[in-house]
Amino acid sequence: MRQHVPQVAPSNLTLFPSLHKNIYTRFIYFVWLLGTGFALGMVRVPLRVPRIGERWAALAEMPRMATATFYPPVTWCDASLRSKRPARALIVGSLALTLTVSAELGLAVALQSRTLADYLARRDKVSGTVYLSMQVVFALMPRFRLRKHK
Repeated sequence: MRQHVPQVAPSNLTLFPSLHKNIYTRFIYFVWLLGTGFALGMVRVPLRVPRIGERWAALAEMPRMATATFYPPVTWCDASLRSKRPARALIVGSLALTLTVSAELGLAVALQSRTLADYLARRDKVSGTVYLSMQVVFALMPRFRLRKHK
């Protein structure tokens, strides 16, 4: 007598393996940058801000963040963007940017006991502008690296 084995629908991850890899790549890119920024902030706030001020401490940190944006995470992303599709590279960068900004704003509100509006209003205009441009570079970096490999 034959036993009936129920058919189980495959999960979305097996139906769309590239989607799973894309999400993983975005998440790794996000975690790398958030961790780097958090580690640099742990040095900047107690050691540099009292000596040189918030603006100069933040500006001094930007080259390190630019380096962290360019080298390790994008190398990981390069491996998953083998299809060389510009749209996929932009999706990786944009979702990583969304996750990073959301996490930063959430942590700023939670850890500093300030409102979101207060946090944004207190940002230094000069270092805030440089920070914003660094975030745009962060989002576009997978696409820039893709062009390099063509």
